[in-house]
Amino acid sequence: MGTFSVWHWLIVLVVVLLLFGRGKIPELMGDMAKGIKSFKKGMSDEDEPKTVEHRPEETVASTKEKAGKTS
Repeated sequence: MGTFSVWHWLIVLVVVLLLFGRGKIPELMGDMAKGIKSFKKGMSDEDEPKTVEHRPEETVASTKEKAGKTS
């Protein structure tokens, strides 16, 4: 009584196929896989340190402009 036989699992499989249909199950699994991939990508994005791009030419240009305005 504690274990399920092969016949029990076949009956469960038939009921699941009747409820969801053959096309719906792969679609659900695909959606779940996309969700897991998005979650993993989000978690790895948080681990990476955020770097700020610094453009020296903008700093030099803005410093020259400031120096020209104050003089």
